[in-house]
Amino acid sequence: MSLLNKRVVNLIIKNKIKLAIAESCTGGLLSAAITSVKGSSKIFNVGLVTYSNKSKVKLLKISKKIIQKHGAVSEQVCKAMVKNVDKIFKTNISVAVTGIAGPGGGTKEKPVGLIYIGVKKGNKIITTKMLLKNKGRSYIQNKTVKKSLELILKILR
Repeated sequence: MSLLNKRVVNLIIKNKIKLAIAESCTGGLLSAAITSVKGSSKIFNVGLVTYSNKSKVKLLKISKKIIQKHGAVSEQVCKAMVKNVDKIFKTNISVAVTGIAGPGGGTKEKPVGLIYIGVKKGNKIITTKMLLKNKGRSYIQNKTVKKSLELILKILR
């Protein structure tokens, strides 16, 4: 992943834009992947780990009704997370991640490995739903970070 995160940071630096991240199931790993790259302080505005529903409501201003209706792990909440972190921190590109990394917490409707990633640049939003194999928490988190970085590259092209 070290090449991927370097490519992302260097491309964001080249574009002279700022990045904000709101992550849940990755617990800060995406922010760590970005900030581990030299020069990231030029582009990295904020990384929030909004793990609980309460923090999503309080810090990201996500409507309680959206969470109650769709659940924290949903495309609707992911979109709200990415729109709101972008709006609150006034960045050029924003990323949001929500999902179930396991080992528990999954249901038949929303199994362990269900992930939503949202990337926003300007008015364009890409959201992706993934269902990763339940090969453990670390596997799910690392695959999610990798896919998030790939989506950042995609939206910047």
